[in-house]
Amino acid sequence: MITFNFIGIGKDEDFIMEDGELLWNQREVLCFNILVDHPFYYDKDFENLPDYYKMFCIDNDHVNYVKRFYKKVKSVEFLPLAGTEIDSDYIPFYKRKFDIIFTGNYTPPTTFEKYINRIDDEYAAFYWRIVNELMTNTDMPMDKAMEKYIRLEIPDASEEDLKEGMAAMIFIDLYVRFHFRGQVIKSLVDNGYIVHVFGKGWDMLPCIHPENLIRHGSINSYECICNMKNTKISLNIMPWFKNGGHDRIFNSMLSKSVCVTDESEFIKNKYVEGQDYIKYSLSRINELPDKIEKILCDRKGSAEIAQNGYIKTKFAHTWKHRAEELAKLLN
Repeated sequence: MITFNFIGIGKDEDFIMEDGELLWNQREVLCFNILVDHPFYYDKDFENLPDYYKMFCIDNDHVNYVKRFYKKVKSVEFLPLAGTEIDSDYIPFYKRKFDIIFTGNYTPPTTFEKYINRIDDEYAAFYWRIVNELMTNTDMPMDKAMEKYIRLEIPDASEEDLKEGMAAMIFIDLYVRFHFRGQVIKSLVDNGYIVHVFGKGWDMLPCIHPENLIRHGSINSYECICNMKNTKISLNIMPWFKNGGHDRIFNSMLSKSVCVTDESEFIKNKYVEGQDYIKYSLSRINELPDKIEKILCDRKGSAEIAQNGYIKTKFAHTWKHRAEELAKLLN
């Protein structure tokens, strides 16, 4: 059985038999669970694992987190996300309909302030210090920032204290994630670039030039890739994966669009910046518009970057490659 994010494992009543035993245990089924978010989102799900169980994380930092805090998991490995190439006619770079697209939802960061401020001023100040640390040190993994400030408050905090504390602060991850998602898009639309966004919530993004933000609403994954195949630039903003990759990167490259993304250690190790993709920094978002301008002006060079990214992804980072890795483990 292969699943994502604990679906069908543990508390899912559909897979609990009349005697209370989990179906997978009763039938001695090997369960592969691929976690595509940070493990602290699923803290309670680690309590009841199948007997025959293997976990995969999409970020090396997440693997280390599971090994450190969830000793019940006897087997956890790194398995990066991957991309999908759909069959359709290739559209030459210069003929593509869109200049820039981003696929993903938006939630105003203010939505999460009620959780930051929900207890008292002392707790709120503690949470805001973590947020400010991440805003300043944009390369710092989320759990490292959380642990730093927990230890400042409780120097002798146990491993259990740390695990429980971080699992109770996932709103910080969401606040910071959507803050930067909004800032990246604003940096472009307020500098005169038309950005097409596919996803919910973009009508709530405050910007000076909303006329440059073309909102297409929610679409499914297949439609996202269809639009990537018709854009010159496919923008990625990492969900704070500092040692992994997001499927937007792989899908963008398989669509032969130029992938513009903030970096992670994994992406730096697998691709060459400036040759396979274009990077920007969350700490220097103001530089992004100039990078976009160069891509749009240099059609030949940008088409070569798109082609290079396509070749590397085609031969190493599709879901077929990930299925082959899983098959090797089964054998």
